[in-house]
Amino acid sequence: MPCYRLDGWTPVVDPTAHVHPSAVLIGDVIVGPGCYIGPCASLRGDFGRIVLHEGANLQDTCVMHGFPGADTLIEADGHIGHGAVLHGCVVRRNALIGMNAVVMDEAEIGEGAFVAASAFVRAAFKVPPRSLAAGVPAKVLRELTEAELAWKVEGTRLYQALAQRCLATLTEVAPLSAPEAQRPRMTAGDLKPLVATRRG
Repeated sequence: MPCYRLDGWTPVVDPTAHVHPSAVLIGDVIVGPGCYIGPCASLRGDFGRIVLHEGANLQDTCVMHGFPGADTLIEADGHIGHGAVLHGCVVRRNALIGMNAVVMDEAEIGEGAFVAASAFVRAAFKVPPRSLAAGVPAKVLRELTEAELAWKVEGTRLYQALAQRCLATLTEVAPLSAPEAQRPRMTAGDLKPLVATRRG
């Protein structure tokens, strides 16, 4: 992975975490046990500290950054969807940030809360625990259901398992020129999209 010391600060990655080789870590970055950092994620600890606690995941093309003196923090089991931007904010334990959402400085996403895909959480906004926030700017819409909370926990477990799968088997290779005969489908769990959970 591209990993850069800056002003004497060297990123820290727990040996049980997986950081994709295309992700970039700069300066004061701390990645805890069992975390998953996806392809092309950018963690810039060049002003404020970047911290991921145990079991958190930061998916493809996500950005974490902040102003001087401010930590950008994802607590244990935090789940950050593809393309999200976190800037100087706190994502509490077991919270979920949807794809392409933006969470701004001094915002706090409460424990077990969801921020919907493409939402914009303005600076200093607080999302209460176990609540759904959506929109531009984001507003708190309602409390989450037990089914939604259970769905999130299962999704995060899949990413925790993915970190271990990547540590064990991810290898750079040349592509095949054609699929193998009778190529099976990958099976890595039976989690369905949240919309399917709501229908069921």
